[in-house]
Amino acid sequence: MKRRVAILISGRGSNMAALIAAARAVDFPAEIVVVISNRADAGGLETAGASGIPTVVIESKPFGRDRAAFEAMLQRALDQHNVELICLAGFMRLFTEQFVQRWHGRMLNIHPSLLPSFPGLDPHGQALKAGVRISGATVHFVIPKTDAGPIVMQGAVAVAGDDTPDTLAARILEIEHRIYPEALRLLASGKVRLVGNVCRVSGNAASDAALISPAAG
Repeated sequence: MKRRVAILISGRGSNMAALIAAARAVDFPAEIVVVISNRADAGGLETAGASGIPTVVIESKPFGRDRAAFEAMLQRALDQHNVELICLAGFMRLFTEQFVQRWHGRMLNIHPSLLPSFPGLDPHGQALKAGVRISGATVHFVIPKTDAGPIVMQGAVAVAGDDTPDTLAARILEIEHRIYPEALRLLASGKVRLVGNVCRVSGNAASDAALISPAAG
């Protein structure tokens, strides 16, 4: 039985599109049953609709700072679609601790840095300012603290000397599109378990490919 997944978006939804594409595979252990946006003008809604995925808009702006009221409407939509897992894909709204705890171990997010480094806004600018040689993306479970949940999967790219935040973001986005579907596959297939604040993956085999930057002689 495939796990039923909701994707939450606020914008173009490029990671959403990657998840939808991956879920088309017959052997993928999850199905995308609904895409929910807190903005009616989110570009990803059209993409989802064109893919045959039901969409729901729950505008967050009218709720102001009343996050609990917004989440009550969101939870109602999730219940109506019998959602089991949530993937955040550029969803620009913070949750209350109560909502996060309700979905503990069942809600994923992706962040464009190698967490715990460079959480929050402008991770690419943070990485370049710090002078790191390697950056990347992280899929993690959502906890009340932003960008701090147990890490499910990471992917890395080398940082070039002439990189700008935009060029680095473009390369990392390709990594995001690769690792987010794979992280969902692991979770939906029951290969992920949480031990405290650490994610354990059964049958996990790390890649033996080394990424060294600058390239070693």
